[in-house]
Order: sequence, then structure tokens, then C-alpha cells
Amino acid sequence: MPAYPNADALAAVEAELQRQPPLVFAGEARELKQQLAKVAAGDAFLLQGGDCAESFKEFHTNHIRDTFMVLLQMAVVLTFGGQSPVVKIGRMAGQFAKPRSADTETVDGVELPSYRGDIINGIDFTEASRVPDPERMLKAYHQSSSTLNLLRAFAQGGLADLHKVHQWNLGFIEKSPQGERYQHLADLIDETLAFMSACGISPDNTPQIRETQFFTSHEALLLPYEQALTRQDSITGDWYDCSAHLVWIGDRTRQLDSAHVEFCRGIHNPIGLKVGPTTDPDELIKLIDILNPNNEAGRLNLIVRMGADKIADHFPALLRRVRDEGRTVVWSSDPMHGNTIKTGNGYKTRAVDSVLSEVQDFFRIHSAEGTHAGGVHFEMTGRNVTECIGGAFQITEHDLAERYHSHCDPRLNADQALELSFLIADAVKKARKG
Repeated sequence: MPAYPNADALAAVEAELQRQPPLVFAGEARELKQQLAKVAAGDAFLLQGGDCAESFKEFHTNHIRDTFMVLLQMAVVLTFGGQSPVVKIGRMAGQFAKPRSADTETVDGVELPSYRGDIINGIDFTEASRVPDPERMLKAYHQSSSTLNLLRAFAQGGLADLHKVHQWNLGFIEKSPQGERYQHLADLIDETLAFMSACGISPDNTPQIRETQFFTSHEALLLPYEQALTRQDSITGDWYDCSAHLVWIGDRTRQLDSAHVEFCRGIHNPIGLKVGPTTDPDELIKLIDILNPNNEAGRLNLIVRMGADKIADHFPALLRRVRDEGRTVVWSSDPMHGNTIKTGNGYKTRAVDSVLSEVQDFFRIHSAEGTHAGGVHFEMTGRNVTECIGGAFQITEHDLAERYHSHCDPRLNADQALELSFLIADAVKKARKG
């Protein structure tokens, strides 16, 4: 947690946030929980993706639209190719805070507080920029509100219409192998829609063709912000964190006695919990029972972030323990956070091959144990960035400097994300047939 220098200023911002309208509504969170219950049963697949950390500087309608369109592309590949309904959740409209292993960082002999995300302090390496400022929470709230307004318009206002699948393809991937493969899939969807129309099934009588459901999520890291946006539902009397439909607890803050676990156990949103190579099976069961004491389907999403070189050694024992104890959870794979490396030229990056390897092992282990591989969790963007190495365009370490825009961790670009979605669709289809 940041050390705010002025407690009165922090209290004033919290009071202001408490007066603001909720960003999401309890009924929407309940709807997501119902859909995640289907994922837990193996009847749907979870796609969660978006920025590693949203920023004030990079906020732009086009960036939100392009990331939304890539998620639509990935979802349609998974739905059509994997023959499974897809629950779509963005790491958007609130993913501003980032955990840090150290309170300070040193550059050229100068030590300053670590950058913790735009909701807390600034990325510029200056003393003034790195002071935690509670006013940033208000800016994050208003930016999240604008982002949600756009996402709702995109999801319900025509952009998500399946008749527009060709238009979702971003220009820089049209000539790639993934672009060609996607265009072929889009042609098949056009043929299917034409057949359905001839049978009397059209957007006029089937809204699912012209619109989609899209939910938001972020890490519940900055508790003053999350608590200030917690509201009591007037229908059920239950408490919901109205900053997002789903919030998750990170690998650094999942201790049994942590404030983050204590906060999340009291809200009725669907909750995510990061599961890493240091997670102990006994502790995981205790955490599950704290966060989901009624063993409610759709309440808890265990997000596995092991690393390609560790998942085979650490994940099976956790999976078996949860299965054998009869706990109902969604299992999803975060193949990003355990595969971060630093290059010789100083860039943090991730290799697409490592990301793919971890996802493949995730599916393989579930198949061997007779359980459901429920979903994937990606840090990705619709922008033509060069932050992860590999993929169809074979981005190299030398290429990273061309378009490295991330404020924090490296993200998959649209082509890399689409490439992975085709491979995952094959795995989902195989698992469903199995």
C-alpha cells in the first residue's frame, strides 16, 4: 500500500468517491457470476484480457476500440473454432494500480519511490512525480467511467454485430498468416449468418447476433479506492465493489491474513485469485474457504500464473487438491506473468513460445486430471506494439525498441493474441470432444 503524505487529503478523496455513482451495477456482477458458473461446469470458456496497466497519458478512444475489437476477434475464433460460448472480460476501466516487490527503485545512483501505477503516482523518475497523490484516484474514476461508457456503446451499439466480423480486423495484421486465417473464418461466419437469415433468424429477432455482453475487471490492489466504491445493493442487501464486475487478488497480496483477502471476502462480486509456484495446497484450500465459504459456482476464479518452466512441477498438485476437496472453481491460465524476462538491451519482454507452452501444459494437465480448463487471462492490446518477442512476425529483441509503449509489463499485440486464440480454440474443441 502507498504511504500517502497527507491523511486529510486522502480522506477527502475517499469521501468524494463515496458520493460518486457506481461504475458497474450489482445485477451485472450477478449475471457474470452466473456465466462463470457455466465456465466452472465446462459449458463455456473465459476470455480475460487487456492492458497490464492503464495510463492517463495513453487514454484514447481508438486504443479502447482496438483492444475491444481484438477481444471480439479472439472470442469469435474461440466460439466458432472451439465450439464453446465465450465469457468476455476486459482488464479495462480500472486496471491502474500495479504491485511492486520493492518500495523504491534506483537509477544512476538516485533512489526514489517505485512507480505504482497512474492511480497512485507518476511514471516520470522525479521526486515530485513519485509522491503518492490521492487526487489521482478521482482521475482514474472519471477515466474508468468514460471507458465503460465506450465499452457499453461498442457492445450494444452495433460494433459487436457478427455481420461486421471482417471490420474487426486491424490493418497491420491483414497481411499476416493470422489475418488470412481470420478472414477465412469471417467468410464462414458470413455464410452461416446468410443461412440463418434464410431460416428467419436475424438481428431483429435474435439480439445475440448484433450485440454482446462485455464485463470489466482489475486487480483489487488499492483498497482506499475499492472500499470507497463499494455499495450495498438495494435489492439483496449484499455489498458489491462497484468499481468492476470482477476483481482479483494478486500473487503478492493473497496471504490468509491480508487486508485484500479480508476485503474481498465481504463483497459479492465474482473474485479472482492468482495462484503461483509458491502457492501451498493447504493454504489454497483455506483461501478458497474464506473467499467462497458456500462453495458457490462462479464465485471464484483461480488464475494460474506459474511460468512455462514451472507449471508442470507445481500445478498438478494444486489442481488435484482442489478437485479432491470438492471445491467448485473456475481455473484459468495467465501465461504472461510467470514468463517475463529481461533482454540484454534492458527491455522487459515475454516470448510468445513460452506463453503458448504454458497454455498448452495448462490444457494438458487438466485433460490428464479429468478437470476443466476454464479460460485464459492475457495482457494484450489492439495497438501495433513490439513488446513480446516471437509470433508470426517474428519480433526480435532488436525490434522491441521500435514500438515499446507499455508503462509496466510487455503485452501481446493483436497479431500475437489472435495467433494464440486459434491454437487455444483447437485445444478447447479437443477438450470438449474428449
